[in-house]
Amino acid sequence: MHGPASPGWLLVALCAATGAYCLLRMRSRVEEQRRTAGGEALMGFGMAAMAVPAAVFTPPSWAWPAYAVVFGAAGLRALWAARSGRHHLHHLVGAAAMVYMAVVMAGSPAHGHGHGTSGTPVLTGALLLYFTGYVLLTGVRLIPVVAVADGRTADGWGDRPELARACRLSMAIGMLAMLLPL
Repeated sequence: MHGPASPGWLLVALCAATGAYCLLRMRSRVEEQRRTAGGEALMGFGMAAMAVPAAVFTPPSWAWPAYAVVFGAAGLRALWAARSGRHHLHHLVGAAAMVYMAVVMAGSPAHGHGHGTSGTPVLTGALLLYFTGYVLLTGVRLIPVVAVADGRTADGWGDRPELARACRLSMAIGMLAMLLPL
């Protein structure tokens, strides 16, 4: 999705580290946190794979439609989960953005990583506005770091709400970086 290799590798590292942390969060005793962390791990690793510089690896032609199917299914799961809490709507938007980027990449010449490709300007702009707002709002929410959530102490560092927010913030920043070239 990126021109120069250095920013691409930094984005790969950020998204992979976020995905790895989300895998660790799946060990939580709270089932809702485990499910949410699983979806976020999928998103982090998917973004990391999508961000690998094209000079290093050009995915086969079937990869982009496979991305669209996987993240389409993740979006449907997020839509279903949104019945119990509106925070799942953010996961829905993230999955939709991944599907959108996969479709744009599938339609690009030689299925490249975004070199010279272009998505729909209105949709790209709307996604950029959403993720910019999410980054700013989440960043502000991280300022007063609280170690206690809902009157309960966290069982471990994987259950700390501020770390989960930082994880989501990292992925939203990564999503902005991936949407900008479109």
